[in-house]
Amino acid sequence: MNGYKTAIFGAALLVAGVVTGSSSALAQTFESYHCADGTRFIVGFFKYDSRAYLQIDGREVTLARRLALSGSRYSGGGVTLAITKAGVTVRHAKRRVTACELT
Repeated sequence: MNGYKTAIFGAALLVAGVVTGSSSALAQTFESYHCADGTRFIVGFFKYDSRAYLQIDGREVTLARRLALSGSRYSGGGVTLAITKAGVTVRHAKRRVTACELT
């Protein structure tokens, strides 16, 4: 992902934080992932927000936290993100679930 897209995503997250009453200083985590099928995405988590903010396939998607038996699962906008002890997986754009790792 080039710096321009990353900058836009960062600005979008900052705006989302201002709109929801959060500040960028409350952002706990921003992580960049690369998946086995070639997918790349950035995910952001905020301290007082249960949602995950994802940039994937050139678009921003807000994922709601869903019930999971183990780990964490988020979904929305045709994207599902699962974070477990075994690793991170993502499913999007009618593709199969794929394993991902931090870049």
